[in-house]
Amino acid sequence: MTTATLPGSPVAAGPQLAPGRAVSLLAVRQLRRGAVVVALICGGTSALVASQYKPIGDLLDESGLRALADNPAIRILSGPPVALDNPGGFTVWRTGPPVSVLASVWIMLAATRITRGEEDGRRWDLLLAGRLRMADVIVRCLAALVGSATLIGVAVAAGLVAAGTEPTGAVIHAAGITCVALTFATTAMLAAQVMPRRSGATGLTVAALGVGLMLRMIADGSHQLAWLAWATPFGLTARAAPYADNRIVPLIVLGAFPIVLAGAALFAARHRDLGDGIVAVPDSRPPRTRMLHSIGGFALRRTGRTTLGWATGIAAYFLLVGATLAWLLELFQTNPRFAELAATAGLGGHKLVNVFAAALFSMLAVATGLYSAMRLATMVADEKAGRWTLLFAQPISRARLVSTEIMVTVGGVVALHCSAAVALWSGTKITGAPLQFSDSLAGALNSVPAALLAAGAAAVGVGWLPSAAGAIGALPVMAGFLVNVVIQATKPPGWVVNLSPWAHLAAVPDTPPNWAATTIFLLIGAILTGLGVYGYVRRDLET
Repeated sequence: MTTATLPGSPVAAGPQLAPGRAVSLLAVRQLRRGAVVVALICGGTSALVASQYKPIGDLLDESGLRALADNPAIRILSGPPVALDNPGGFTVWRTGPPVSVLASVWIMLAATRITRGEEDGRRWDLLLAGRLRMADVIVRCLAALVGSATLIGVAVAAGLVAAGTEPTGAVIHAAGITCVALTFATTAMLAAQVMPRRSGATGLTVAALGVGLMLRMIADGSHQLAWLAWATPFGLTARAAPYADNRIVPLIVLGAFPIVLAGAALFAARHRDLGDGIVAVPDSRPPRTRMLHSIGGFALRRTGRTTLGWATGIAAYFLLVGATLAWLLELFQTNPRFAELAATAGLGGHKLVNVFAAALFSMLAVATGLYSAMRLATMVADEKAGRWTLLFAQPISRARLVSTEIMVTVGGVVALHCSAAVALWSGTKITGAPLQFSDSLAGALNSVPAALLAAGAAAVGVGWLPSAAGAIGALPVMAGFLVNVVIQATKPPGWVVNLSPWAHLAAVPDTPPNWAATTIFLLIGAILTGLGVYGYVRRDLET
């Protein structure tokens, strides 16, 4: 018996790609849009800040610059200020950490999506039944991620050079951002081999990112522990000192991180089965039926561990930052120039602490907004994996199901803000900074409506574009945060300023809340949520 290919079939239409090349092109296709968007954001932000630079010497004298560089709080919060008299150096200090974190968060989520996410969706079953091995696919995904990280670095370097900064410093800074992104891309690749589910791999990588940031803060805040900077990608980029010393050795050490992690990921890929991870999950265990008697209880159970992990990380950060506020007060009280600036603005000790607390809590909405987007995106992932099938077969309305998930997510956002308030207040009590608990709680809750914009946007994604629910949810907070960074370094038109939610948030606890903006944010979030629920009820299930 023989088979023949029909003349009009797609197989006969032209030569077929080799399996390896087809997988490479697929990985590039999955990453290209996100990579281009992130590259444009990172490069554009760097170019805007550098082009709008004004000499800091007009504001601070030599003693003020020295006090700024030596103050532990400044070093912990923003990194060591180096070459602030240079537009490139100022841009690195002002935008380097946010750009590095943005590139790292995007690429690690993309890495787990195109590897463990595809495997969880059973889309690799047929692929790996052919000539390709697991390690072959991992190598091709890794190559696509390397290209994406390189594109981001090139965009940053091009933006800085276009703004008129020194090319050498631009290349050093861009190389550092590229290596940081690659470090967390390969960390995600390794986590995807170790953990048996995408959610576990993403959580492990996020934890690694948090540890890296925490080590950088500890290293920059203590001369005795400065050596810890060599153990974290963020510390190594600072040690490279772009536009000042332009050191190569820290970049060489940083470049070894992704190489080692990629090798470990390939080794792990060769020693595990399809659908499993290095960490084994028991096939059977005693039934755990607690909180499974209601939709709300089930949602709480699914969200509990993740929320606890996020709360722990946020609380640790705010506890550390709270302990540094006393150093910031000391800077403004002991240095004549900073004391003069504070007096001109009418800021005393208690009021100054409230200003710092308001700035910290306003940025909290970025983290909690991403939390809400990821939680609702996880619901879509479970739906695609078929874990909701039996539940949908029950006499439960889909509107009630998705509404419960959204409400539990909103509750998680509020809990995260409360944990930050308690942690910041506790940190100030350790060092004696004058911050009241009521002020700390008010400042934390003031930014909740901005985070709920992300929850509403993610609900829209769940209902109308499930494959991009996480990205749609992250858009309000990430885009708003970047617009806010640009606003602080430039003087854009008024309509650009109004695009950022942070332009409408009051500096609580330093000033009373902007109740009009709060009400509008909550109303927009509710409308987006209702639109998402409506779309979810009307669409087909994801498979």
